[in-house]
Amino acid sequence: MANNPQFTNAVAQDIATAYLDAQDAGTACIITIYTGSQPTDADTAIGAQTLLATLTCSATSGTVSDGAPGGLLTFAAITDDSSADATGTAAWCRLLTQAAGTTIADYEIGTSGADINFNSVAFTSGSAISISSLTITFPEG
Repeated sequence: MANNPQFTNAVAQDIATAYLDAQDAGTACIITIYTGSQPTDADTAIGAQTLLATLTCSATSGTVSDGAPGGLLTFAAITDDSSADATGTAAWCRLLTQAAGTTIADYEIGTSGADINFNSVAFTSGSAISISSLTITFPEG
């Protein structure tokens, strides 16, 4: 059976808005960056992966606009982690609500072609880790 849903631009923007509402639930969301294999899905508990860094999003973490086509979530300023927790190779991250620690989503990390790209994925304990801009597209069609 085929799985090929097609959303209108308005529905794609509504999905982006619902996602933003979930990540802003209660207070600012956080982005935790890990080594190792990304879990099977965002409902899977973190195992032996090493926490490298934690970055905090603004209290209102972003805005949704017409991504033409689709909904475009553009994050507001993300506070750097001024001192990375460990040394390792960043492979993935988990976005959580800060207040309840509820998982919102997991994303792949790389240097190009990943969900979130850094100049280098080699993180060093004590170094500053930053994300200068972040957008998520919720496509129509």
